[in-house]
Amino acid sequence: MSNNDNIYDKIKEFLGTMAGNVAVLEQQIDADIQMEYNLLAEQKMDSDPDEILQKKDTLHNSGYSIEYKKKYLVELAKIGTLESHQILENYITVPDKELKEWAVLAFQENKMLLESSLLDENQILISTGLGGKGMKLRYFTVLQTLTGRVFSNYEKKLIKSEMQSCLKNSHGELESIHFSGELCRILSVIPLQIPIQPLFDKVIEECNMYGDFLDCECLITNVRILSGKQIRNLMIRNNH
Repeated sequence: MSNNDNIYDKIKEFLGTMAGNVAVLEQQIDADIQMEYNLLAEQKMDSDPDEILQKKDTLHNSGYSIEYKKKYLVELAKIGTLESHQILENYITVPDKELKEWAVLAFQENKMLLESSLLDENQILISTGLGGKGMKLRYFTVLQTLTGRVFSNYEKKLIKSEMQSCLKNSHGELESIHFSGELCRILSVIPLQIPIQPLFDKVIEECNMYGDFLDCECLITNVRILSGKQIRNLMIRNNH
C-alpha cells in the first residue's frame, strides 16, 4: 500500500460490487495472539455444530486445558448462531485469564458471521494490534529531533498543537503524547479514509517551519506500542 492509499478504499476495492459493512475491532489485542487465532481458525473443523454447543460447560471447567479451550472457542465462533453467540457472550464476562483476548476474537468472529447471516450481506472486521474506535484505527507514532537533542518546552507545545490541529481537521483524535529525550511518542485514532503518512508528514512540515528541528522520518505502526529500545533500534536501522 502506498503512502497515499487509505484502508477504506482498499477494502472497497477488495469487495468489488459485493455488499459489505466494515467494522473495527476496538480492543487492543496482541498481534501474535491474533496470528495464532487466525492460523487455528483456518483449519477445517469436522465437529458437528450441535455437538459443539452441547459442550458449552467445558469452558467453565478447570479440568480442561487452555489449548482445548482455544480450539473450542474457535469452533463456537464458526457456528455463527444466536446460541453460540450467547455462549461466547457469557464466557467473555468471566474468561480464563489466559484466554481473555482469545475470547474477544472468538466473540467478534461469531458476531460477524451472525450479522452476515441475518443481514444477508458481507461483514468485514478490521483487527489490528492496537485496535480502534468506531471507524477509526489506533496508531502509535514516534517523531524524533533532527540532531538527537532533547525537545525544548516550546517544541513540545508546538508539536502537540500541530498534532491536535491536523487530527481535528481529519476527524481524528489525539489520545496521548509523551516526550522522552529526543523522542516524541504519540497515540492517536484516525479514520480509515485518511491516508496516514501524509498526515504526519504535514505535522512535521508545519513544525519545521518554526525551527527545522524534526527529523523527516517518523515511525508509524498499528501493531503494538514499542519500547524505547525497540524504537531506537528501528530508527537506527531506517536511517542507514
